Amino acid sequence: MRRTTTRLGRGLGALIASATAAVGLAATPAAATPAAPAAGQTVQPGQTCTAADLGTRHPIIKSAEVAPTITHFKGWYVTEGSTGNQTVSTSTTETISVSVGLNGTVQGSFAVEALGSVGASLGLNVQVNYTQTSSTNKSISWNFNQPGYYGLYEGTKKVTGTYGSLNCNRSDAGGLKWTEGPDTGSYTTFTTLEEGAVRCEDKVPANSIMAKAQGLLGCGSPAAGAKHPAGPVPSAKADQAKRDADHAATAAKAAQSMKATQAAPRAALNCQPGAYKIDVPGKPLNWSAPLLANDGIRLRESNFFSAHLDNWRLCNVTENNGVLEATLWNWGNGGCATIPADIANQEQAYLTTATCGEDDLQRFYIYRDVPGSTKIGLQNKYTGSMMGHDRYADGELIRQYSSGRQDGTGTYTLTGV
Repeated sequence: MRRTTTRLGRGLGALIASATAAVGLAATPAAATPAAPAAGQTVQPGQTCTAADLGTRHPIIKSAEVAPTITHFKGWYVTEGSTGNQTVSTSTTETISVSVGLNGTVQGSFAVEALGSVGASLGLNVQVNYTQTSSTNKSISWNFNQPGYYGLYEGTKKVTGTYGSLNCNRSDAGGLKWTEGPDTGSYTTFTTLEEGAVRCEDKVPANSIMAKAQGLLGCGSPAAGAKHPAGPVPSAKADQAKRDADHAATAAKAAQSMKATQAAPRAALNCQPGAYKIDVPGKPLNWSAPLLANDGIRLRESNFFSAHLDNWRLCNVTENNGVLEATLWNWGNGGCATIPADIANQEQAYLTTATCGEDDLQRFYIYRDVPGSTKIGLQNKYTGSMMGHDRYADGELIRQYSSGRQDGTGTYTLTGV
């Protein structure tokens, strides 16, 4: 049997990480472990930041688990008269999609930076853009040099784990520091795809893709040693793996659908007495709520006709490790700032107002400058994205950006009125 070969997956791109980081985490692929700081990570906890960074965030990888996974498989008997090159149609056992957070895809610079950090910390070549393994049956050509019971497979290393975010915020020690914020999420990606063939009697490395395929072959079953005509042999373990993967995918979709359709109960708000404008620092434009339901929060200049649409109150305020969490209630239209649920998974989705409810889409983390300064950055609790605007202009929509606006246009001023 010739040696297993590898080929690049169908992903749009992958990070080539330093092989020197491979020792450690990669040595125990089935165990979830804290990930080491990535070599390419732009910031580290405790480093100094500036007020312009209040509206930005960077990922920090909290855990990583690497597990060999078979995506396509077929049991196959080769007899004395059927050796040589053959093309075998394998069946899908699991489909892996690259995702970061709630999106189910990879959108925005934060997701790409997070997956890049994963690859660098593990010393693995992982997919960093949205892609998925094939969900259809796949033909594999192989040169069978000797008779036997083979498992033909395509597989990869599935990489899963959790991440947090580093945000700029005031420090108890004084000044502004990059600190771990309250929002977290999970990610899934995979390494390059590998296809090959393995027999029960082959000695293969433990925790390898070949060992995983050998397990699906059912080497201890009666079929493994029985006489059999050349061709396909059913694999009960592969069939069960397919059923388990399908069941997990269906359950995940059902849970996501139920979460998206549940109506949020109307909130009984406990608002602070003061009202604020959310200004662009040093400039006259500020957040103004919409009069029309299908419009968004825009930058406007306050005037006689503003009708309190530019006045906001902080409601149901809590504080955890120096980070405020609040609902933003608008005095002018009586609604609460929110990301529309149907576009919440999109980069640059616009901010609007809606009937106030018990809904994480209406909750915002507020990162503050040093005491005495009113500069802030705002982050949506549900999406994890930072609020900002694309350009300074009257009528410009306030939008969410996964990493924030790196040019400082996500830093605002909370000015009492």
